[in-house]
Amino acid sequence: MHNIKELKLWNKAISLTVDVYKATESFPKEETYGLTSQIRRSAVSIPSNISEGAGRNSNHEFRHFLSIANGSSYELQTQIVISNKLNLLTEETTAILLSQVDEIQKMNYSFQKTISNKR
Repeated sequence: MHNIKELKLWNKAISLTVDVYKATESFPKEETYGLTSQIRRSAVSIPSNISEGAGRNSNHEFRHFLSIANGSSYELQTQIVISNKLNLLTEETTAILLSQVDEIQKMNYSFQKTISNKR
């Protein structure tokens, strides 16, 4: 098992999730059960899957949950772009969020490789 509080990847994913919540506060009320809910769930899924994997008994299981977190990051990336194209997110906010997502994706990939080499 891994201590998630010490995982840089998990901490960055938490920060991204908080930023996504703040960025979506101004979304229209009619999007509450649509895009707002979906983008927030994708963001929450990233650190949640990292932490669930960290609590598993093997690196194989951990890699599986890191893979799920990575899929959620790509889902979030798409939803951020859609939100921008619908003028729900500014170019600046979009760029900041996408940069965070990109960093998390790279870190996740590297971390999965590191865990794979620990067989």
